[in-house]
Amino acid sequence: MNYKLIISIAKSLLLARWKQTLVAAIGVTFSITMFVTLLGFMTGLNDLLDGLILNRTPHVRLYNEIKPNKNQPVNAAAEFKSSYNFIQSVKASSSRQEIYNSGAIMQALQKDKRVAGFAPKITAQVFFNEGSIDITGVVNGIDVQAESKLFSFNDYVIDGASIDLKNVSNSIILGKGLADKLLANIGDVIQVTTASSERFSLKVVGIYQSGIGDFDKVQSYASVSTAQKLLGKPSTYITDIQIKLKDITQAPPIAKEYAELFLSDAEDIQTANAQFETGSSVRTTISYAVGITLLIVAGFGIYNILNMMIYEKMDSIAILKATGFSGKSVNRIFIFIALSIGFFGGLAGLLFGFLLSSAIDRVPFNTAALPTITTYPVNYSPVYYFIATAFSLITTYFAGYFPARKASKVDPVIIIRGK
Repeated sequence: MNYKLIISIAKSLLLARWKQTLVAAIGVTFSITMFVTLLGFMTGLNDLLDGLILNRTPHVRLYNEIKPNKNQPVNAAAEFKSSYNFIQSVKASSSRQEIYNSGAIMQALQKDKRVAGFAPKITAQVFFNEGSIDITGVVNGIDVQAESKLFSFNDYVIDGASIDLKNVSNSIILGKGLADKLLANIGDVIQVTTASSERFSLKVVGIYQSGIGDFDKVQSYASVSTAQKLLGKPSTYITDIQIKLKDITQAPPIAKEYAELFLSDAEDIQTANAQFETGSSVRTTISYAVGITLLIVAGFGIYNILNMMIYEKMDSIAILKATGFSGKSVNRIFIFIALSIGFFGGLAGLLFGFLLSSAIDRVPFNTAALPTITTYPVNYSPVYYFIATAFSLITTYFAGYFPARKASKVDPVIIIRGK
């Protein structure tokens, strides 16, 4: 079979009706452009929204949850052992909030090849003293280097330097909303009262803004040693161990394993933030659905154009078949026409999609809630370009297959007699 001749004939048919060919190619170009741009923009937004919560959430969190004591005194009484005891207003047990033997646990985590890193944490409920007013808040004792490495802590410190928590004793980084309430700036000294009525003076070395207003109104950060000092606890006192895994999908089974191994409570990221993952998957699905719909619509346009081309070129097709071209050869000619439209239209669509995405990526996006974001986020993943190319060729192939099949069955005798 002479493929050069088939390509030459297909090229002649394409150029003979170049306006219709251009319209079909523009349809494919527009579809691919919007598909790439929409997916890149939507997934960029997803990454931004997920970054506010998910990227700063440990894959596995080890802690001791305060629970009611299961062994109530009435159950231990001999006369009630064989009875069903209904107890109301059960109080929490006096179990310790700190993680028992935290040093050994962190050594075990360091040796676990599934763990990318971990960060100890202490949570302390305090009152920030503003004159005669006490503002309820939380001081998070953190290892600032581990937090910055694993949870991008530095990205949200909008004023000051996070490393000062380690270098400056009795220092604190305030949430933006909390700092506004206290009228506190870098270098100021604030008063903090703990739950045990102990008062401490802490120096402000930074301002933190997460993008979640309610969160920033109560949260603050200090070093682990400063938090231990606030609570009057020894250097081994740790209430949380935040773990980042190399494979986030393994978080649920590893959390169960750690809970049994370390005799503590464990929470995985899927359980803690299921609603955010659901929202991301829904938005991505909508983006794919809209993009694929655009490609299918473009495919119908190509189908109609090829149908009209076959109708107008019946005599040419009859002559081709009368001169020895088989039905398969005619079929290949029109499929080649469809794939050519899909290929060149798709190639132009990828280029325009990238340019449009780049233009969106440069549009200013300034909001007080997200100080680290200056432009609209766009994801340039090569996967989206590959999917767009594949769908472009598949859609145009099927758009050309049925008209090509019709052309291959044309009876040249009937056409010539009709002429």
